[in-house]
Amino acid sequence: MRRLASWCFRHKFIVVIAWVALIAGANAIHSAAGSAYSDNFKLPNTESFNAIRLLQRNAPKQSGDTDQVVFAVKHGRLTDPAIAARIQAVLRSLATTPHVTTIRSPFSPGGAKQISPSGQIGFADVTFDVAPNKLGDPNAKAFVQRVTSASGNGLEFETEGQIAQQGNQNRGSTSLFFGFFAAAIVLFVVFGTLLAMALPLLTAAFSLGTGIAVIGLLSHAISMASFSNQLALLIGLGVGIDYALFIVTRYRQGRLRGLSSEEAAIQSLDTSGRAVLFAGMIVCIAMLGMFALGVSFLYGVAVAATVAVAFTVIAALTLLPALLAIFGRFVLRRRERRRLKQGTLAASDESAAWARWTGWMQRSPMAFAGIATAVMVVIAIPFFSMRLGSADAGSDPANSTTRKAYDLLAKGFGPGYNGPLQLVAQINSPAQRVAFINTERAVASTPGVVGQTRPNFIAGTNGRPGVALADVYPKGSPQDASTADLLHKVRGQVIPAATRGTGVHVLVGGNTAIFDDFSHVLSRKLPLFIGIVVLLSFLLLMAVFRSLLIPLTAAVMNMLSAGAAFGVVTAIFQNGWGASLIGVDKTGPIEAFLPVLMFPILFGLSMDYEVFLVSRIYEEWHLRRDNREAVTHGLAATGRTITAAAAIMVLVFGAFVLGGERVIELFGVGLSSAVLLDALIVRSVIVPALMLMFGEANWKLPGSLDRLLPQLRVEGSRGHEAVIQTASGATSRATSAA
Repeated sequence: MRRLASWCFRHKFIVVIAWVALIAGANAIHSAAGSAYSDNFKLPNTESFNAIRLLQRNAPKQSGDTDQVVFAVKHGRLTDPAIAARIQAVLRSLATTPHVTTIRSPFSPGGAKQISPSGQIGFADVTFDVAPNKLGDPNAKAFVQRVTSASGNGLEFETEGQIAQQGNQNRGSTSLFFGFFAAAIVLFVVFGTLLAMALPLLTAAFSLGTGIAVIGLLSHAISMASFSNQLALLIGLGVGIDYALFIVTRYRQGRLRGLSSEEAAIQSLDTSGRAVLFAGMIVCIAMLGMFALGVSFLYGVAVAATVAVAFTVIAALTLLPALLAIFGRFVLRRRERRRLKQGTLAASDESAAWARWTGWMQRSPMAFAGIATAVMVVIAIPFFSMRLGSADAGSDPANSTTRKAYDLLAKGFGPGYNGPLQLVAQINSPAQRVAFINTERAVASTPGVVGQTRPNFIAGTNGRPGVALADVYPKGSPQDASTADLLHKVRGQVIPAATRGTGVHVLVGGNTAIFDDFSHVLSRKLPLFIGIVVLLSFLLLMAVFRSLLIPLTAAVMNMLSAGAAFGVVTAIFQNGWGASLIGVDKTGPIEAFLPVLMFPILFGLSMDYEVFLVSRIYEEWHLRRDNREAVTHGLAATGRTITAAAAIMVLVFGAFVLGGERVIELFGVGLSSAVLLDALIVRSVIVPALMLMFGEANWKLPGSLDRLLPQLRVEGSRGHEAVIQTASGATSRATSAA
């Protein structure tokens, strides 16, 4: 690390030019190649996935997404000749849209049920022969535009469905601007100079500018969800600024102790740079742990976040030393530069306030740890009532076409019409046709079902058997718990009883069933995933700090931070506590993939502060060989910086609540609350209090493990030299005594 810092410092212009060439080249290639994000995911061995496979094999024209085009009038009725003619003209126009195979209109035979009892709201089902990700953003946006542009003269057209969601997404956001602006304010308050403020932002900008371009290029090779780049941007911006902040802070402390600019840069990388490297490794390990889930939808998200974090680490360890070599003397305030020139240097880089805080905890560390832990547990309580699922279009922004379509359908027919359950079966004989009709009637008569369509029998292609389709509409909305209960009852009781002895295998598919299956798959694999991430992080921390207690404490505390963050998310987005304060006007279940995405991020970010804090305590332990002194001086040296870093992350993550997309809002609230609680309660109270309680047992490691584990030396050369001096002194004293 010292050699890397020295080389980058002395070859500063080469490093800067290399980074400029890298970001320019990556973005030029990305601009030419574009991105290929897709929200497609596979759930092998689930009923909804088997239904899709059956349609793709036997009736490919019915195998894609089915969106609903909703129309409404305030005066008159949809069946009035002039109004009906306008609607039919729009539907004929939609029939020419690429990949549209069938349109089930309320004006076609059997379509009367698609007009509300008031006669003022109706809908048409538009079926595509491809999944939304295969249709592409341009075609999806063109479809939405063709529908919504037909509104006018008292007749409103809206649309909802997966393709409508894809075409309605607004990729752009002001979140990045607000995140950068908020971080700049905190950095200026911390450092007091514009240049010191600019260096972490400039480093993060270079790393993210390159990382996002690389992620866009990787989307051609790996399936990546459409929100992957936004999530990577959110994580990368937070950790990128924080990593640079820790290194610049250590550089300033070195300069104020009288070190030359080069010596301060080398020492900052040799200490804080090592912490950055290990913290980044833990975040990447946690993210890549999602591969253990076996859900391909999450692989691209994991890779995207890992790429973003990796580039922030590389930039902090290479570009930042080069920038310090060019602008290093301006990192200090004017009065600090004057004191440095006069030789009136600061005696210590530690905070007296944090030292006093540690002194108070020393009097009763058990009480501090107990009270703080109780607070975290109370905040985490809502997590135990978290309901996984998928929020429906009723949670979309109020001005979006998907939300308007949802509200119209709910008003005219009931909320369940926004997410029908699709019955699918392979039909080989007339007897099986009759069996399917009877099964559809049995499902339609189940309590909780308020409507159904007539069975549609489609001849098979390429000599394959035919397929039967029918939609049933639940009473509750797609995201309601009652709809999930109805789905389980239909699958587990109604269909088996109706098809017994008929030879017909009726599957329940549709978007509502897909997301229910998705949540069950992830819920089953979540314990394995958490175990893998915690175990790998435990092993890495054990090797870094040569301890059993420290990694064990870190694992438990990080789980506590994650639980509290999930509690906050559940309280706001599911229970509605304070939801209106951040513009959330409708509650619903928590997205099924949120825990498996948020947990590694939360775990990794919590580990960041653990590594930054404990690495400094570990360094002081090597220098002082007194646990209380090490905790006191370590927290006094890092407490202010960790607080500033947390403030930056909270503001950056909180800014993403402004994005308007519910998924990103969930992440913004969850991550910002986790960082806030972790920095204020866990790292400032619980961890130091526990380390004071455990005493020198913090630094104990069985000899067999010590010999087995690699020597990673996160304490840097300064701490390592202290170990050697201590060992040499002990040897000399033993020799003299002999």
